[in-house]
Amino acid sequence: MGLIMAEGKYVSRDEVAKTDTPSSTQTWRPVPHIDVIEAVTNVIKAHNWDIDGEKFGLVNEGKRLFGVMEISSSVSPEWHRCIGLRNSHDKSLAVGLSAGIAVCVCTNLAFGGTTVVKRRHTSGIVLSELIDRAVASLEDDFLTMETVCEDLKDVYLKNDDEARSSIVRAAELGVINSSDILPVFNEFKKPSHIEFAEPTRWSLMNALSEIVKKYTPQRVDFSYRALNRAFGLDGRAAALFAA
Repeated sequence: MGLIMAEGKYVSRDEVAKTDTPSSTQTWRPVPHIDVIEAVTNVIKAHNWDIDGEKFGLVNEGKRLFGVMEISSSVSPEWHRCIGLRNSHDKSLAVGLSAGIAVCVCTNLAFGGTTVVKRRHTSGIVLSELIDRAVASLEDDFLTMETVCEDLKDVYLKNDDEARSSIVRAAELGVINSSDILPVFNEFKKPSHIEFAEPTRWSLMNALSEIVKKYTPQRVDFSYRALNRAFGLDGRAAALFAA
């Protein structure tokens, strides 16, 4: 599975269930991490999808949860559909879900738009209803991402100068840290996986994702959103290649 934890620790679903949830206040009612996972699980099953794998991580002494759940509804042998989820008990993140694809050969991830589930109630029924609507909205994101990724395979970068300028632009958009411009270029030129040897936009996106793996979960979350915007995984014109 593609969840990378540069800080914090990987945990099982059972370990997540043991995480303490802070007491509510008049204006803030934290959602137990396990409630989010179980609500997403129930909705996945209601869509007649199977969970092929899952991975969770806790950061900041259990106050932040990140996870990826791989589902069996992929339409391509090159990737799996997956749902990214996040939650926090320190007010740093609202409950959020993302449609994603996990590239099978290298476990790199790319995510489309994030649906934030804002709520004030603690009812499990309410949470499940909100997540049901959120997952339904992610279905369009899955289709958009898969269409864009297929298109990326067919567009070749003209030369190394275009690759370099695109990577610099990716840093400007926040996909990577500026200090990683050269590592991304090196990964693009000599990819870790032969499947990305062709100098296409698809290979460039995977070179960026390969470097993003080393970031902290919070930075990865930001990077995926920036990657989404850069390559047009949200269905809009790709910011990375805008004239």
